[in-house]
Amino acid sequence: MTHQLLTLALAPVLLLQGKSVRRSTPKLPEPPGARKGEKGQGATLRLLIIGDSAAAGVGAEHQDDALLGQLIKLLSASFRVCWQLEAITGATTSSTLQRLKQQGQQDFDIVITSLGVNDVTSTISPKNWQRQQAIFRRVIVEKYQPSLIIISGLPPMGAFPALPNPLRWYLGRRAKLFNHILRQELIHSDKIKLLIKEGIPDTSGMASDGFHPGPPFYREWADNLAHVIRQKFT
Repeated sequence: MTHQLLTLALAPVLLLQGKSVRRSTPKLPEPPGARKGEKGQGATLRLLIIGDSAAAGVGAEHQDDALLGQLIKLLSASFRVCWQLEAITGATTSSTLQRLKQQGQQDFDIVITSLGVNDVTSTISPKNWQRQQAIFRRVIVEKYQPSLIIISGLPPMGAFPALPNPLRWYLGRRAKLFNHILRQELIHSDKIKLLIKEGIPDTSGMASDGFHPGPPFYREWADNLAHVIRQKFT
């Protein structure tokens, strides 16, 4: 049986499991902490993070322990980082694109994005998601004129503890497909870097809801981002 036919056969089960997961998974809040500021000494780096609940730091107690805070801590040792966080729980590529279109132009050296999980769990087709992502990247270039864009790929959803099978299998395969689309789109891009976590993660580093990163994952994510940024700006 092909993947498409198997998915169709499992559709009623996937629908029921999806509803059950939404009801039973704890709703963790976005952590407190400043979403705009300046820290460090040295050459100025203007940094913008755009995205969903992971970009917003859900799963951490404070922004200092989330992606934003961990990345600033790493970069501020060498740079004067002027940073801004534009992220909201539940964000999709489409909803984020609409918000960006309503904002004015602003200059940033680096734009980091974290989007896709809420697209994977929606009914959007891979083709439409590919189109939305292409428009999203174009709007980032037009709005912010960054020297570097880092696209954070989809996490390994096939390993999320909060998801029962076969829903875990289905969303895991869908996340891999979306990552494949990003790889094909960005393979020849020098200005846009794609960052994807490879392999099966140690899920002990995840948040208590079994769906979001915990501080250990945010630290690893920030380390990988800082490495790409240092390569570009030092």
